[in-house]
Amino acid sequence: MRLAIKRRASSGQRPSPDRHRARAMEKARPQWGNPLQFVFACISYAVGLGNVWRFPYLCQMYGGGSFLVPYVIMLIVEGMPLLYLELAVGQRMRQGSIGAWRTISPYLSGVGVASVVVSFFLAMYYNVINAWGFWYFFHSFQDPLPWSICPLNSNQTGYDEECEKASSTQYFWYRKTLNISPSIQENGGVQWEPALCLTLAWLMVYLCILRGTESTGKVVYFTASMPYCVLIIYLVRGLTLHGATNGLMYMFTPKMEQLANPKAWINAATQIFFSLGLGFGSLIAFASYNEPSNNCQKHAIIVSIINSSTSIFASIVTFSIYGFKATFNYENCLNKVILLLTNSFDLEDGFLTASNLEEMKDYLASTYPSKYSEVFPHIRNCSLESELDTAVQGTGLAFIVYTEAIKNMEVSQLWSVLYFFMLLMLGMGSMLGNTAAILTPLTDSKVISSYLPKEAISGLVCLISCAIGMVFTMEAGNYWFDIFNDYAATLSLLLIVLVETIAVCYVYGLKRFENDLQAMTGRTLNWYWKAMWAFVSPLLIISLFAFYLSDYILTGTLQYQAWDATQGQLVTKDYPPHALAVIGLLVASSIMCIPLVALGTFIRNRLKMGDSAPVA
Repeated sequence: MRLAIKRRASSGQRPSPDRHRARAMEKARPQWGNPLQFVFACISYAVGLGNVWRFPYLCQMYGGGSFLVPYVIMLIVEGMPLLYLELAVGQRMRQGSIGAWRTISPYLSGVGVASVVVSFFLAMYYNVINAWGFWYFFHSFQDPLPWSICPLNSNQTGYDEECEKASSTQYFWYRKTLNISPSIQENGGVQWEPALCLTLAWLMVYLCILRGTESTGKVVYFTASMPYCVLIIYLVRGLTLHGATNGLMYMFTPKMEQLANPKAWINAATQIFFSLGLGFGSLIAFASYNEPSNNCQKHAIIVSIINSSTSIFASIVTFSIYGFKATFNYENCLNKVILLLTNSFDLEDGFLTASNLEEMKDYLASTYPSKYSEVFPHIRNCSLESELDTAVQGTGLAFIVYTEAIKNMEVSQLWSVLYFFMLLMLGMGSMLGNTAAILTPLTDSKVISSYLPKEAISGLVCLISCAIGMVFTMEAGNYWFDIFNDYAATLSLLLIVLVETIAVCYVYGLKRFENDLQAMTGRTLNWYWKAMWAFVSPLLIISLFAFYLSDYILTGTLQYQAWDATQGQLVTKDYPPHALAVIGLLVASSIMCIPLVALGTFIRNRLKMGDSAPVA
């Protein structure tokens, strides 16, 4: 670089001040140590908890192997194109989300602001999952596992009534972990144990982001690779479990009729969209630290394929565990029925078996009708298929279903430690991306960075997020967590990404952006990317937006699942007015950033024009 400048100076051509400034900015901006760090950062961010606890649920709900058909199609027409678009924008503009969209048009600054607001909402509640992960991780070293048995009641005469009505894993989750209140109206106080775990989770995040790309670039090697090591170990263990094949057959047996179900396609598109983390600004922030000549097209394809492959791989692990759990529960149910009938009819031990049970039930019913009619109400209907059909996602899968399977494994402490360590790595990797989406625009701001160093800005963001996040450690905290999880990002992100595609293709200009990419990377943009960006992806996003909007309207009064300790199960309740107000505020606070900032920019420009107009 110095030699080139010297030659131009000696030949009488002085470099322009603009070029000097551009080079100074390029030099001053931190960069990844190498392209591999960037790829690992994107993988660590994109491959998150949704791959482990959302995708298997969708497979279970929408036809097992047949769900892969809409999933792969949506990956091609939505996932890869939109991921490449965000990476290309970040690499071209070399700024965070606010600065990148302001460069395209001052009226689009609100898109970046909306991304930061949504990322802030996400960071506030997402790290609570890591806090729960720490809580379970620490308890995994106990023998026996604390969720494997019900505790005794206060009189020491039997098991706790709530635990007996539910299950030991449900009791540990709802009572010992959350200490959940009966409804969202009963907030309760902040509970010190979850609060400490949340503080620890934010401290870990702060240490990882303290030095920007310098520290994050090293951490992502670990957070991106460790979950795969644990998943491989779990796969080997899962395949050797009794009944694992039942779960895998259930997963891979396609139900082709589900291909005609519109919800299967909508959920496939939604899963691709949110799994890749589009619209948050994290991908733009990561790409802004790339060398301009970096081949972001190749990296977009690699990250998309790895992310989707991980979802399928995690599903194989999950369904092998499902199969073990379902088979264990099914055989346990059969043994209870056999024991009941053996004792009731004074049969010899071993006379009734799983293979002749149905035949013997018919025989006993016809031979001893009056006695059988007395016993019949206590005979459970055991079905392996119904056990496999039980669909659970989210925290219910991670902290109830998996823990129930783990407690029945040999050396259960080891498998529990590995599992929750994997969850922590997945959660921490996603948090690095979320915080990058917030911090990059703040550190890019000359006003903020001139007063505060990067470490102080990072510390303040973590401190504020941790303080507000204490809401989720109250007795009603899980209900507020569900509100943020369901409503803080869905509609907002769809609108943000829709505006992004329109901005690049029709405001900045697709031809102009194509020329920028060619000048930057030396590669031409083929027809596939242009067709997806200009037509297919925007139409798909509009369809998703219309579906979710109509779904919210047709649902009527929004409801939530509350824990009823007297019944030991979840019950459905209507959200109170103040909760509905918070939901409306969550949706509006990010979406309204786009038109309000555009309106503010327009008014400011008009005022400037008025001030500069010549006086007659």
